[in-house]
Order: sequence, then C-alpha cells, then structure tokens
Amino acid sequence: MYSIYTIRDMFKMPPEHFGDDIEKVAASILQSKYEGRIDKDMGVIVTIFNVRNIGDGLIYPGDPATHHDAEFDVLAYMPQVDEIIAGQVTELVEFGAFVRMGPMDGLVHVSQIAGDFLTFDKKNQAFVSRKNSLSLKKGDVVYAKVSTVSMKNTIKDSKIALTMKPDGLGRPEWANIAAARARTRKGGGSKKK
Repeated sequence: MYSIYTIRDMFKMPPEHFGDDIEKVAASILQSKYEGRIDKDMGVIVTIFNVRNIGDGLIYPGDPATHHDAEFDVLAYMPQVDEIIAGQVTELVEFGAFVRMGPMDGLVHVSQIAGDFLTFDKKNQAFVSRKNSLSLKKGDVVYAKVSTVSMKNTIKDSKIALTMKPDGLGRPEWANIAAARARTRKGGGSKKK
C-alpha cells in the first residue's frame, strides 16, 4: 500500500552550495538520504517531494556547512498481508516466480502459482500446467495476494511471499479458463434445439 508521510529533519548544506537555490539543494540532499531506503514503520521510501519550511542555518564550530531544519513529504510503499497487487513477472526460477510490486519484488513459490500442478519448462522459461493449459512466463502481468511480509534494512534483504492460488488471481486469462471449466463441469455448454 502506498502512503504519504510528512517528515521534519535536518540537512547539512556544504559551503560550495551557499549561492545555490536552497530548496533545490535541500531536495537533492534529502533525496540521496531517503529515497530507496526502508523505514520499518513507513516501508520503502519511493520519493521525496514538497520540501518546505526550511529554517535558518546553524553553524557548528569546526564545520563549515550550515545545518537547516526542513519539512517535506515522502511517498512510501509498505506491502500489507492480504493486499491484492497487480505486478509483472520479472524472473522465473525452478522454485517460483518473482513479481514486481511497486519498488520491490515478491516471490510466488511454485506451489502457490495455481491450483494445478505446474512444471518449469527450462527451454521456454515458463511454468506450464498439464491439465488446464495454464502458463506463466517472464513479462506476464498477474494479480497476486500478499501472504507474508518481512521488511529488513534493505530492499534486497526484505522478503515478500505472494500467492496466486485463490480464484481470480494469476494471469487475467486464467479467469476465462476457470469459467469455461466450471461451465463444462455443470453441463452449462450451449444446447441446440
């Protein structure tokens, strides 16, 4: 889930930037400090914007930089358990598929891709089912549900588990295949008189 937070922090402006636009300098310094980092409460900081209320600079003995208070907004992403996400398959490995969800990837274990038994076709780099003509390959857009979230200090170390087994999840085309199977089981095919 994406959220916007307001933060108040101090930034350090080096002397070489004293003649520059302080709002631009503040935005640049704060972007390098915050963007791409993980905050345990907010999640991944995607971007900062709307830098404002920049205070007068303080000078500390032995430090030629000025230190300014500033207020700014951040857009953060924190996946929530049971949240439904739309994402793109970025990588397939024998044990599952990685799905891009906002600024990070989640893993759909092979057992959680579909209700059917799937095998990994190394030659074609795809998961395929034997019974229902389901397939999953890199680049496919899918719907998945967040199962578990383990946010660590970096995006790389954070782990997100996803599932696509519930009805309506997975590739959008799978819903059509499931509906056709249901009609066939119920004898709902068209009848001629």
